Amino acid sequence: MDSILILFRGILIGLIFGTPVGAIGMLAIQRTLQDGIKAGLLTGLGSSVADCIYAAVGAFGITIVSDFIEKYQIYINIIGGCILLVFGIRMMQKKMKEIKEERDIPQIKIFLSSFIIGITNPVAFFGFLFAFSYFHLGDDLALTGAVFLVIGVFVGTFFWWLVLSDVVYRFREKAVRHEGIVNRISGGLLIAFGIVIFFKSLL
Repeated sequence: MDSILILFRGILIGLIFGTPVGAIGMLAIQRTLQDGIKAGLLTGLGSSVADCIYAAVGAFGITIVSDFIEKYQIYINIIGGCILLVFGIRMMQKKMKEIKEERDIPQIKIFLSSFIIGITNPVAFFGFLFAFSYFHLGDDLALTGAVFLVIGVFVGTFFWWLVLSDVVYRFREKAVRHEGIVNRISGGLLIAFGIVIFFKSLL
């Protein structure tokens, strides 16, 4: 299969499965409002890298990793749910403060936190396996094709984070006036996501 075609299919898969509607999406919105567009993009970057790792496992057919994910999926989900609970509680406890300028943010911390949340979501892995099967991107994919596929997934997923961060940043000045409410809503939603994942895994 032509590498460019595989690249575009990877971008399409990233656009379909990378929509920021979950916990990391809420985290990116809150961080963009509080710390600026760079924080939102770094949050999205961590999620995109996690998605790319899962996409690479599927594209390159790394069975030892996929077997591990399938075997310990419940435990990985529980860890992810607990992390979301911690983030949500900490976010709700943040005090209100007016932000006029972007702060000097710990970039690696922002990236790693969203990456950990993303990598502890094995549902993404199975989603990519389904997408690869639907687009007939099977185990016979050549090395070059697999590389282009993973690159496409990254481009597609990160596109959404660019759009989300830019849109939220445009309303930042108005939203900052109600930062306490925003933090409580965002934190509450993260806690809700964490509780659902945690108990769903246990049951």
